[in-house]
Amino acid sequence: MEPGLDDIRAAAERIRGHVHRTPVLTCATLDEVSGARLYFKCENLQRVGAFKMRGATNAVLSLGIEEAARGVATHSSGNHAQALARAARARGIPAFIVMPTSAPAVKRRAVAGYGAEIIPCEPTLAAREAALREVVARTGAVFVPPYDDERIIAGQGTAALELIEDVPDLAWILCPVGGGGLLAGTALAAAGLAPGLRVVGAEPCGADDAARSLAAGRRLPAENPRSICDGLLTSLGERNFPIIRRLVHAIWTVSDAEVVSAMRMVFERMKLVVEPSAVAGLAAALGHAEELADSRVGIILSGGNVDLDRLPWLKSAAGQL
Repeated sequence: MEPGLDDIRAAAERIRGHVHRTPVLTCATLDEVSGARLYFKCENLQRVGAFKMRGATNAVLSLGIEEAARGVATHSSGNHAQALARAARARGIPAFIVMPTSAPAVKRRAVAGYGAEIIPCEPTLAAREAALREVVARTGAVFVPPYDDERIIAGQGTAALELIEDVPDLAWILCPVGGGGLLAGTALAAAGLAPGLRVVGAEPCGADDAARSLAAGRRLPAENPRSICDGLLTSLGERNFPIIRRLVHAIWTVSDAEVVSAMRMVFERMKLVVEPSAVAGLAAALGHAEELADSRVGIILSGGNVDLDRLPWLKSAAGQL
């Protein structure tokens, strides 16, 4: 059953004390550049460095005692993996994480640091799902999806719930979209609290399945997605798409070059560490400055787990673009 505002509010109560109520920051320079008044919900300052902590914690704390005792399992390139591993450790249950070999080293180290068992696999969805099936069969662990789950959607929606409470007169909210958990949760929160607020998803041009799906009116899979935004390469979830189709105003796509430019602005002007996926919303706002002119715009900075040895403006990382 599709979650609603009551589920998001229940998730907020459930995870209170387990996650941070992250700050909303502003930047006069970025306001000037964009022509709008921007309010940044800083989930890069969340525990495990990403909004994923919200959904994972809600899912883990929602499990019954017998379910929880079997542990939890998932497949993830990084942020959901870290979040689930930490949430499991906090509840004292095991976590089994299938991670593609292409996942950033900083994220693999973090998952291991939270005590999870890491199962490596080839960087394809088929390989991830096959490895996960083997893990669940071997351990009996409960599968907690990265995004295609009502508990995850409700948990991710708590970020927008807080943002709208802190800045109640927003006209827009922009957030990244990969699997769609954050965008679906954001759209549900906005629809329940501020029906006139427009929610926009931002995704890379090289991984534009959400934009194509919205245009087609049906869920279309990602086709060989390629982008510096490693957290946004997954296809939209089955549970997420109907919510997004009904409640999201638009999906705006951004180039990797626009992402890198936005990321550098946040580093230099806001003094914040953000990963490429996190600034898709800012990149989209800068690319749609006329549409957003003079508006109050919320932007969710989704995470800050970036490999500092491979910052995209360094010569050693130039080949990524």
